[in-house]
Amino acid sequence: MQNLFDIAEQCLNASNPDAKCLQTEQASAAWVVGELSIENNSPPSDISEPGRPDKPELVLPKDLRQRKTGNKQGHAALIHSIAHIEFNAINLAWDAVYRFRDMPERFYADWIKVAREEAYHFGLLREHLRSLGHDYGDFPAHNGLWEMAQQTAHDGMVRMALVPRVLEARGLDVTPGMIKRLEQQGDRRAVEILDIILRDEIGHVEIGTRWFRYYCQQRDLDPEKVFAELIEKYMKGMVRGPFHYMAREQAGFTESEMNMLENLQRI
Repeated sequence: MQNLFDIAEQCLNASNPDAKCLQTEQASAAWVVGELSIENNSPPSDISEPGRPDKPELVLPKDLRQRKTGNKQGHAALIHSIAHIEFNAINLAWDAVYRFRDMPERFYADWIKVAREEAYHFGLLREHLRSLGHDYGDFPAHNGLWEMAQQTAHDGMVRMALVPRVLEARGLDVTPGMIKRLEQQGDRRAVEILDIILRDEIGHVEIGTRWFRYYCQQRDLDPEKVFAELIEKYMKGMVRGPFHYMAREQAGFTESEMNMLENLQRI
């Protein structure tokens, strides 16, 4: 029987996007049929850069040009930016599996499922990007998601709070607007893909919510209080709205959490 943590590390380190997606699918299938052990036989390595191709070039967010979808280049750049988020999300899911040991089996099942679905999303977006005359790597991108993974590598509770419930939850807020823009451009295939992504991402954020609360329960902490404290510490108390209330509610956000976020984004 193979060790899940070794397999997760291999998926995380795969630099070729096709190989990463294929290994993710194979690992998920092996998990489902019970071929992977969660025996914690060695500690995880310090977090570093995940496997990724030489391109896209990674730049600071402020150095990215504004994506105007009114022309073909801008339209493709928007699809590329979403594909890059999904590629990073594969790595984030596998890092959660690899890094946080001695968790219930369900934790690993959940994040393997997330990795598989993120790989599926990436494949859909890359196929569509190619239909537009481009490929993944053709446009620059930023590394914000992985930088937050590095900042939260020390504690699964902090990771669950800030990656799924802050950074990825922001996708729930902005995706309906992107869908509307793409509808106006007549890109029906992109709209279909984003509908799939929005549906699945609600589930991914809910998984983050559930395990964040599990960590808090294990430590006898108030999850709403801890969530607010972590946003203050790591996000300097700054969050961006407006919020997709229905999606966030489905992903497990409470009314008081939403009130807190509303108050912060007005500051």
